[in-house]
Amino acid sequence: MIVSTQARMVKSLIACLLLLIPFMGMAQVLKHPRILNNDDAKDAFLKSVNDVEWKRSFVEKKKEHVAKYLELCKKDPEWLVSRLQMNWKTKYSNVYLRGGDFSHSDGEAPVPTVRYSGTRDWATDYKTPSLENIEPYFDDERGFFLEHKETGKKEWVQPSKTGHMIEGINSRIMSIVEDAAFLYWLTGEEKYAKLAQPVYLTYVDGMYYRNPPEILDESNQRFISGLATFEVIHEKVVVNLALTYDYLFTYFNQNKVDLDHSVAVLQKWGDQIIKFGIPDNNWNLFQARFLTYIALALDEDSNYANGKGQQYYLEHTFDISTPRQIAIKDALLVYDQKTGIWPEAASYSMHVNTTLLEILALLDHVTNANELANFPIIEKAALACFQYLFPCGSNVGFGDSKHNTIPFENFELLIGNYKKYNKSDKELLITSLLTPFVADGSYKRKATSLLELSFYVDELSPISSDAKIETSSLMTPTFYAPNVSMFVQRMGEGDQAMMVSTVGSYGNHAHANGISMELYANNYVLAPDKGKGKSYWNSDFREYYSKMPAHNTVVVDGKSTYSNMRSFYPYSLENHYPKSGVVNPLFKKVSFGNFSFVEPKTNSDQQRLTAIINTPSGQGYVLDLFRSKKKESGAQKHEYFYHNQGQSLQIFDENDKELTLRKTNELTSKNGQLKAYDYLTEKKVISFDDDFKTLFIIKEANKPDNLMKVWVKGYENQTVFSVKTPKSNAISKTTAPKSLIGKDIPALILRRNEEAWTKPFVLVFNPYIEKGNNPIQNVDFDVFPESPACQKITVNQTDGLTSDHIAVTSSKDDIISNEDLYQKGFLSIVREKDGKDIPDFIFTSGVYQFKYKEWEILSVNTASTVSIEKKEDGFWVENDAPIVLKVPITSNFKPAKIRLFNMDGSYVERNGNINRKNSNQIEFRLEKSYQKTVVLSE
Repeated sequence: MIVSTQARMVKSLIACLLLLIPFMGMAQVLKHPRILNNDDAKDAFLKSVNDVEWKRSFVEKKKEHVAKYLELCKKDPEWLVSRLQMNWKTKYSNVYLRGGDFSHSDGEAPVPTVRYSGTRDWATDYKTPSLENIEPYFDDERGFFLEHKETGKKEWVQPSKTGHMIEGINSRIMSIVEDAAFLYWLTGEEKYAKLAQPVYLTYVDGMYYRNPPEILDESNQRFISGLATFEVIHEKVVVNLALTYDYLFTYFNQNKVDLDHSVAVLQKWGDQIIKFGIPDNNWNLFQARFLTYIALALDEDSNYANGKGQQYYLEHTFDISTPRQIAIKDALLVYDQKTGIWPEAASYSMHVNTTLLEILALLDHVTNANELANFPIIEKAALACFQYLFPCGSNVGFGDSKHNTIPFENFELLIGNYKKYNKSDKELLITSLLTPFVADGSYKRKATSLLELSFYVDELSPISSDAKIETSSLMTPTFYAPNVSMFVQRMGEGDQAMMVSTVGSYGNHAHANGISMELYANNYVLAPDKGKGKSYWNSDFREYYSKMPAHNTVVVDGKSTYSNMRSFYPYSLENHYPKSGVVNPLFKKVSFGNFSFVEPKTNSDQQRLTAIINTPSGQGYVLDLFRSKKKESGAQKHEYFYHNQGQSLQIFDENDKELTLRKTNELTSKNGQLKAYDYLTEKKVISFDDDFKTLFIIKEANKPDNLMKVWVKGYENQTVFSVKTPKSNAISKTTAPKSLIGKDIPALILRRNEEAWTKPFVLVFNPYIEKGNNPIQNVDFDVFPESPACQKITVNQTDGLTSDHIAVTSSKDDIISNEDLYQKGFLSIVREKDGKDIPDFIFTSGVYQFKYKEWEILSVNTASTVSIEKKEDGFWVENDAPIVLKVPITSNFKPAKIRLFNMDGSYVERNGNINRKNSNQIEFRLEKSYQKTVVLSE
């Protein structure tokens, strides 16, 4: 079935599958309730509620909560309705907005009307009063009398200072009404319907007689306003109204309640959502969710004079796009069809998937047509979210994201669908992914909404110990998502797991962050992103959290910036290893990405290499090499920012003597730098030319210290800063110690008052646990005399024998020519042990020609990536392009032939040839990329 036929299919299925009952003469209406529950399945539902503890507990809590208001309304029948935020006295029919704020109201309706929200900005300095503390029938021209969060004093404030308080109170009251309506259907007890009816009808009448808002200026507000809130995506009360209408429909008819206003209000809301919104991001899907509830609450189009019923709104949900509301069939094309990634920051992307799964679950409850199977990209996207995850199970924090787990609703709704349609393999796969969260207490199965109560399976299917469930493809060693400019690298498992997430700025909810990095090690996101500020309209977000100094990146001239939120400044992924999405690469000791970017504000070229390199101990380290230069001539300044969680930051010279830094006021907007610099505190500085080390320390009670040692290359006239930076709003209890959440984060800043291209920032990140395994003894930074811009890094490991020799240039066309090394290309890493004439491994990437001692790799036609690793049966070779490989003859290894493995596991053998120019080398020709090549000794 193709997506474009979805709404037409829905028409026929609804007409065929649901029972029809007479109503209003010849008109036909579909049976109620139907959105989440129906009478035909009521007995089975009641049995499920009685038999399943978490469902029974949810219902009992609903009864207890509603009982409180039943008692209050028993003493005062108007207690609940009087707390609604209405124009009780003024009965205004018109609402006026200026920008993102409420301006005023006028006009007069025959009944009290629903008060409009105060502002688009949710941040407010005032506390929301409890329902008990709301003055009944409150309506005062002076505004609201509220308690200030800081002073504790009450004062009169205008609606524009109240955040989302007005809509929040009304939504809270209408959620009580929704619960009461559900309990009426569940129990048949009339007291619940009597509680709900007057509140519901008062709100509906108040919205019926109140007009949509008018906008007094030319701001974007004129395109996005809802009936009750400043954004059509925040109209949560629509769900309360639709479900209340659905559950109480029969009761209303029995009591001859005129439902014309209810229908008109639902239609008015649907029309507002179709007419307004933002057509090219997540808004479409959030709006589609509300349209789905509206559609399923209404009856067939033919029941209404305007023809706007269930089919009409479902068609506008799935098939018919309008200028401000794109239909699902078109919106799904926004996904990267190859990767399944939605082009927004991770938290928002995952919420889009949740929304789509809910929409399909709602529709499927009516059609029973396995709607999910009709949209395979949604399944793909739900599983693609695992690529966002750090080893701890929380998502990366780029842009406005926070370190959260994948919404558990995604798991539950998928499991519900798979069980319903007997897709046992898929059900067990998703169940196997959810079960560990249940087992470790991260997730407790419970309902938090009526949808979850109705659509989650009673019990998860058991996963047998011998079940073979393949999940490795969900989190691969590297993964590249070009439509959000994100590249992740993973290495190691358990306590030794490491991950680097490198992002540009592409898609929605992005920040101005250049080439930014988050680093995970020692079970935490040690180098986190900062997330978003108090709100998108707050100064801390505009000035700091969305700007470069809040990220692990390089700022040029103190001015680097560009548009955030809707941002189109991705980096280019020049080369990387392993190939993105490869589940099980042959060579597992190295992972890297090489990124390039033009910083638009200063017109500067930037390039970043991030590599994770594993050691024989299993503990890895990270190399970060960042180049930056302005294209134009003249003075320039480059500042490298690195934030690491911890209570302290210490800086030592090469001899482990702690350096003394002095206080400074240099980092400030008064010097022409970004306003973000003013958010830095405890600023200290030292000019230091030599290599040095920093130590970030996390101290937790009853735990050894969590350490991040950073080895830093020195340069003449390099300035080193130690600062405190504002808290990260991205970190969570899964990615940071509880004691550090909400606390300032120490940061290292390196300043170069010259280009940083031939003299790049070079750092080695060395995480370890106190008294645990620290793989690095020391790091030597150097250059090659003939190629001073090319970097030489030697990492000596703590066994005193093993050394990694790393050579990095700025491009595949650069040349390094040294006594033991010739390299035309980008990157090489050689691991050797003292006293051994055979290296542990050689790794090259973006390289045309490589010679190390008597080893040689010659690429044919194109720069290649090649790994050569010593194994018991010889050397394992992996190549991604045709090469000529020259292997030296040593006392311990006499290369004779190669075994070439095809992708299907078959292989052939070939003999090598003596190099006619060097009789101590055996030459092998690999004319294509093989799954594996083994060099065998005589």
